[in-house]
Amino acid sequence: MCYHSRSMTAAGRIEELRAEALSAVASADTTGELESARVKYLGRSAELTEIKKSIRDLAPEDRKTVGAASNRATKEIEDALAGRLDRLSAAEREERLRSEALDVTLPGTPYPRGSLHPSLRIIDEVVDFFVGLGYRVAEGPEVETDYYNFTALNIPPGHPARTMQDTFFLDEGLVLRTHTSPVQIRTMLSQEPPVYVVCPGRTYRRDSDPTHTPMFNQIEGLAVDEGLSLSHLKGTLAAMARQVFGEGVKVRLRPSYFQFTEPSVELDVSCFNCGGADPNCKVCRGAGWLEMLGAGMVDPAVLEEVGYDSERYTGFAFGMGPDRMAMARYGIPDLRLFFEGDLRFLRQF
Repeated sequence: MCYHSRSMTAAGRIEELRAEALSAVASADTTGELESARVKYLGRSAELTEIKKSIRDLAPEDRKTVGAASNRATKEIEDALAGRLDRLSAAEREERLRSEALDVTLPGTPYPRGSLHPSLRIIDEVVDFFVGLGYRVAEGPEVETDYYNFTALNIPPGHPARTMQDTFFLDEGLVLRTHTSPVQIRTMLSQEPPVYVVCPGRTYRRDSDPTHTPMFNQIEGLAVDEGLSLSHLKGTLAAMARQVFGEGVKVRLRPSYFQFTEPSVELDVSCFNCGGADPNCKVCRGAGWLEMLGAGMVDPAVLEEVGYDSERYTGFAFGMGPDRMAMARYGIPDLRLFFEGDLRFLRQF
């Protein structure tokens, strides 16, 4: 519509649009209706907007009259929209709060309380102990190369010690790691001494009976520094045993053999259930001692394999099975119970 022929026609139409708009705003019952009214009367394609655009085509003496009228109408409509929007928004907010209200006095939905797996309890305690000594937690891949799993640990191809591992062999020289010792090799290759790391993780061997499973947890530790000796190893492991099994526990070292440590030892702890006094003890079966882990001084050949000076540095390493430790602590007869997912068993912990 063109309004430049006569200013009185435009001014009259502006007044009509103003009245219509104010009526539409006043009758809007929702913010959605109010927005529709805004678009209809003040939007880009609104008639009032078109009138404003046509002002430049009016005679100079008419521009002032029509411009002033359109500005007044726009201001009144905008003020009405703002006021109405505040009231409608408040009303809608109150209605939404009423409709979404919750009765906080009603009982909540109960969720069963979980607990840590017995193996995870031991892992957390052991790792926390070594972290407290300043050790760093190190992790590595569960699918390993033959080099990291065997060769770098002084177990070359054809060595009889490989048959002790019951390994899962994969394609292209890969294996499921049989221990977490490869993490120690990777750590030593990535940094210079001193090295103090503890390495928890899952390991795999082809074995299954009441005390063995194809997948099991293991925690290994490694310390490489100047002047480390077997006495440091024993003192460290004795402190760990007291942390996990109680202050009264005793430890002893027995000679053993591991290809990557020399000398090698196994650590036993005194039975924390009977103290060695009960021949019918279900935990130690009357022996008075429980076999806990293997350890030893790192073989110089392993240090040289990773580029360490074996004349300057010595180290000790240890490896333990937290699943076996949990069996001993909780008197569990079958290791396979840990992995069957039976809630009746797990809820006991």
